[in-house]
Amino acid sequence: MSFSQLGLCAPILSAIAKQGYTTPSPIQQQVIPVILNGQDVLASAQTGTGKTAGFSLPMLHRLSESPRNVRGGRVRALILAPTRELAAQVGQNVRDYSADLRIRSTVVFGGVGINPQMMALRKGADVLIATPGRLLDLYQQNAVSLKEVEILVLDEADTMLDMGFIHDIKRILKLIPAKRQTLLFSATFAPDVMALAESVTNNPVKLSVTPQNSTVEVIEQKLVPVDKEQKIPALISLLKQNNAKQTLVFARTKHGADKVVKRLAGAGIRSAAIHGNKSQGARTKALSALKDGSIEVLVATDIAARGIDIDRLPAVINLDLPNVPANYVHRIGRTGRAGEGGRAWSLVSADEVAELRDIESFIKQNIPRETLVGFEPSAPLPTHAVKASAPASNKPKKPKKPKEGQARQRSDAPKRSEGKGRSAGRGEGRNEARNEGRNEGRRNGRNESRSEGRTPPPSKKGAWAGAGSRA
Repeated sequence: MSFSQLGLCAPILSAIAKQGYTTPSPIQQQVIPVILNGQDVLASAQTGTGKTAGFSLPMLHRLSESPRNVRGGRVRALILAPTRELAAQVGQNVRDYSADLRIRSTVVFGGVGINPQMMALRKGADVLIATPGRLLDLYQQNAVSLKEVEILVLDEADTMLDMGFIHDIKRILKLIPAKRQTLLFSATFAPDVMALAESVTNNPVKLSVTPQNSTVEVIEQKLVPVDKEQKIPALISLLKQNNAKQTLVFARTKHGADKVVKRLAGAGIRSAAIHGNKSQGARTKALSALKDGSIEVLVATDIAARGIDIDRLPAVINLDLPNVPANYVHRIGRTGRAGEGGRAWSLVSADEVAELRDIESFIKQNIPRETLVGFEPSAPLPTHAVKASAPASNKPKKPKKPKEGQARQRSDAPKRSEGKGRSAGRGEGRNEARNEGRNEGRRNGRNESRSEGRTPPPSKKGAWAGAGSRA
């Protein structure tokens, strides 16, 4: 199937061709016709499968079909993203795809001055890409009106709805017309998040291209058992033995990320950290440095890493396992993007057995264990029995009929306590999630708190450098 067969207009097809894409990815093949038909969507697809083009291409097509002058401060389509990096990435994609259309798009997020964003909104915007906190701040200053929003998109919806954004989302929903098209996209959807998501949509079409909670199959996953105090030395050894370039390392906390950067510097490995305490300028500089080779390793926390999009990122290393099983899928999804092969190491110590069990149950598979020579743990990690995932059908599910008296949105949606439930991180991780999302719109910009289908290459099997006998 080609993009032309999906019913997209000529200017968009031209823009797609300029980006070098010829064949729509599976999620794009499913979702584009549904969006063009004006239906609400709940779509689950792994990171790197082309979700952004999946919603932005038909959205731009629909806007171009009914062009009109947007008054100052008004918006026709609103895309909400959880982090600055993801908002900037989506904004760039929208600009690329609308290059041959008379479509004005604007991106707003915290961590930078608000005045230029207010000036940009004076012209109005066909498409506004925003983080929730900064959007609400702009609204409170009468810089933006959401009364004319026709299309609402929630990207990384599981994060948006389950890690401190719920109340902001509810506030924003009250400002948007009930008659609209709502599109929710995410790598994963837990049942409770799905229930909340369905309450803000109207008879949504549910789409999925992978089994629920599955991980990217082209990614070669390895679990390296190691004693806790040997984690950073083991990380250094792993990086050096594999001559790792452009490696993304995940740490659970901001303090942990900074500590890793210092230790890597002492070992002669160039690296930088990104997390909620870093300014937008510092985060952008660090990401650019990884892309151009100025540094070899980028150390990140879960929230700060959302939106990172690096072509052919070869490896991801989990220095610490995430507290939230779904975040494991998000993490390793940074490599193996758009069908490219990738590797994901996880350094796991005995005190992380509970997290490991939850992750393996969530992805319905055991991660292969391999010891790192010279860093054998004092005790082996247990292997948990997990149920194999059932084959998934690509056939879209029929939309459910709304229950009598069920509201489309607003305050009767299920309430969750912020910081509790499935995706609530613990300790510093939870605080960063709150800071990233809920405070990112502060007007002085301090502490912003808060590529598409290609044929996958064959996965390289065999021993990894530095790996010995199985644990």
